[in-house]
Amino acid sequence: MTEAAAKSIREEPRFRGIKQFHNRRAEPAAPILYGEALEYVSKALEPGASGEHAEALEEETARLIGVKHGAAFSSGTAALHMAVRLAAEKIYGSGDCGVGCGNDIFGSRVYGKGGALSGRGVFCSDLTSSAMVNPVLYEGGEPIFIDASPWDWGMDPEALELAFDRYPDVKLVIMAHIYGFPGQVRRVKEICEKHGALLIEDACESFGAAIDGKQTGSFGDYGVLSFGNGQLMTGTGGGMLLTNDSWEDRKVRRPETQTLSSAFGCRDIRWKYGAPLGDAAAGIIRGQMKHLDAHIAKKKAIYERYEEHFSEDMMLLNPIGKGTKPNYRMSCMTVESSIIFKETRSEREYEYQSQHGTAAPMEILDALEAFGIQGRPLWKPMHMQPVFRNCDQITLDGSRREYEKTKQDDFWVRSNESRDIFRNGLCLPSDVRMTEEEQERVIDIVVSCYNRREMDRGLWCAI
Repeated sequence: MTEAAAKSIREEPRFRGIKQFHNRRAEPAAPILYGEALEYVSKALEPGASGEHAEALEEETARLIGVKHGAAFSSGTAALHMAVRLAAEKIYGSGDCGVGCGNDIFGSRVYGKGGALSGRGVFCSDLTSSAMVNPVLYEGGEPIFIDASPWDWGMDPEALELAFDRYPDVKLVIMAHIYGFPGQVRRVKEICEKHGALLIEDACESFGAAIDGKQTGSFGDYGVLSFGNGQLMTGTGGGMLLTNDSWEDRKVRRPETQTLSSAFGCRDIRWKYGAPLGDAAAGIIRGQMKHLDAHIAKKKAIYERYEEHFSEDMMLLNPIGKGTKPNYRMSCMTVESSIIFKETRSEREYEYQSQHGTAAPMEILDALEAFGIQGRPLWKPMHMQPVFRNCDQITLDGSRREYEKTKQDDFWVRSNESRDIFRNGLCLPSDVRMTEEEQERVIDIVVSCYNRREMDRGLWCAI
């Protein structure tokens, strides 16, 4: 946004009296480094350091989550890739092609080409980031996207049941808890067991969140955590594979997963995967984990202040599922006004029209940007991404492929919760360093986008 455009927005009458952020930019979520982390990093960089922080982090994380083993990786995506590989080998046996063989590593491979999955389908959450789906492509699988539930924004168990009816041969499910709010993973696990499928639980955004007292990341056959930028706990990078299988834990710890020497030099007899977490990054994460409960408390307070000031006839925040305790990583909202907002979006452009009584999501984001505040659109559903448009999506109305064959748009609009949540929603600033005064300013801007001040004044005069 140009300064001229930002100034034009700030000077609109509805934003009169609201001050611009000058000292620092308010962000959705930003990492914090504590003194303990700096001490750990210093020790990790000393001569002769032996990786003690990475090992300690694995033990501490596994104990906190309630699983037997944790294996640290350089990123959440790397940990998820390993989980996909392990699950595929358990289900289908050793793959016909190692990681990256025949194609550029993590590059040109498309679904259905080689790898441990080799053309087989995998049910994946639709409302999530592409980082969750990419490992399926790395292993040659075909993602099939399962619609979101309006009650928690996680994978809809009823849609998953329909997916198994249509694709009974699928034996792997990857479910994500998004923005720190747990989904219906117990029900999803029951459905997986019923159909003989394995479940990978993507808890990258929900570290510290729980369901009926049990930590997310411990419900699936495999759990995955992320310590990347923007996560509740961050080492500016890092991930963790969680499992209760001692053999598989030993398997992923073998240096590059085993090479034997022979008369002709080194001979690879198993697939390689070298993406360990550095000890310095592990030290940063360990230092932050001492403040996990405090971070969650601050995030919860931010969510509750938004909830207190936002009227339900204007907007709704992330829904909280029954029996769940979120970590409130990111407070998000959906526009719920009875007056339909006018907004259109393409891959690169968007356009909206300001109206009394409602606000378009991109209108709110532009207003925040004009005042030096960073918001974000919600995750764009995977079935709407250009790279995945040939993949199927299952909603409560069934398969997208079947729907498109029948061309019934004129008399039947297919349900699509993931799409609707994305189109109506946005991420609000949720940085734990944000002061109450700064958050009040964010709230004033969002509420002013609805022109409610002018409307209320007009109604009062009419009375």
